[in-house]
Amino acid sequence: MLAIVDYRAGNLTSVRNAFSALGAEALVTRSPAAVAAAERVVFPGVGAAASAMANLRELGLVEAVRAAAVSGRPFLGICLGMQILFERSEEDGGVETLGVLPGRVRRFPRDTGCKIPEIGWNQVEGMEDAGVPAGGEFYFVHSYYAEKCAATWGVTEYAGVEFTASVRRGNLVATQFHPEKSGRMGLDFLSWFLSL
Repeated sequence: MLAIVDYRAGNLTSVRNAFSALGAEALVTRSPAAVAAAERVVFPGVGAAASAMANLRELGLVEAVRAAAVSGRPFLGICLGMQILFERSEEDGGVETLGVLPGRVRRFPRDTGCKIPEIGWNQVEGMEDAGVPAGGEFYFVHSYYAEKCAATWGVTEYAGVEFTASVRRGNLVATQFHPEKSGRMGLDFLSWFLSL
């Protein structure tokens, strides 16, 4: 079973529909037990770090998500679901997050002339082992970015900053971009995730 974690942080339907298009049945759940029992876990997110962490605590999901991320089972974080895996975010005045991955999430600089948030397609380098061609384009929507770290897998650039577009550590994979909104390339990436 594939469990999509529902912690009141958006984009659940589009994520489930993308997996459904690939023939994968997914359970959208707030149950820590269901997350613990799932063969694969997807940790999506749209929103802000502080409210997302508050929701995870209120729903009793903090330890279930953290345990799933380090379990060796296939685990996919998306957008905010990637950012929360790091140690800390600058969002909302500074928030301690799950600490699964080393590093921090920072706000894009305001003085570059680029619109913040970044909304749109951007090229990603470094994910060729997942079948993503060099310069493959994915859809991004975000004002904060994860600094490059030991787990950085794919990179991209916006507002003069080169940052982590994706991370990978074994079967733990997470993306700043939205594969569920990235057309055929996004579906191909999700199909690769289902093959792990």
